[in-house]
Amino acid sequence: MSFGPKRDGSNDAADFAAVLSMLFSACVVGYNINKANFRSTPRWDLKASSRSKSMTDDAIENLGPLAVLAGAWEGEKGGDTAPSPERSTAHRKFRERMTFDPIGRVDNHEQMLYGLRYATTAWPEGGDDPFHEEVGYWLWDAGRQQVMRCFIVPRGVTVLAGGTVAPDATNFRLAAEVGSETYGICSNLFLDDEFKTIRYEFEVTIHDPDRFSYAENTVLQIKGQRECFDHKDENTLVRVA
Repeated sequence: MSFGPKRDGSNDAADFAAVLSMLFSACVVGYNINKANFRSTPRWDLKASSRSKSMTDDAIENLGPLAVLAGAWEGEKGGDTAPSPERSTAHRKFRERMTFDPIGRVDNHEQMLYGLRYATTAWPEGGDDPFHEEVGYWLWDAGRQQVMRCFIVPRGVTVLAGGTVAPDATNFRLAAEVGSETYGICSNLFLDDEFKTIRYEFEVTIHDPDRFSYAENTVLQIKGQRECFDHKDENTLVRVA
């Protein structure tokens, strides 16, 4: 296209400018309309929505004996009995924080589970560097009245412990055995050879809605030792959130 005077005396450049002006005006009007509509559209607030609230309530109410654990917990008087660097026995006190977040329903075909995503961190008394961490899930199978605790520690060990528990139980025990095809234990090559975990036992006592305690025993077969070593931990935690 060329710009300049046309035969009828009109000017292409002037016409083109007029067209641009009309297009710009239309865009401004459209933008303002869309902007107004956008502002009038309510935002989806998960925290404030009744749908989110009902989903969370449903997830907690269907957790059976695990429902009370939802939240955050801390304990300052933990006790740990573990192998020392010389492979004898060492004792230490520790503080600990646990968090349990509802994950809602999990369907395994006909099996329906409800669970908590959890994390645990423990620090030696007076220390700032954690000596132990766990991440995993606590699961409730109402159909078979099974509580499961599946977790991994950053030492190369995974555990799936479980047990039969009543829906309203305030005290229950879970266990896992090496070699089991259901509630079992798996360790990395070094630990399997030097510090083989052959059994895991875990007991929980719910004292009230804001306090619970646990006692666990990780039974180790330490290379070169005839007797098994009972690696024990216990603590009482109170709700902080």
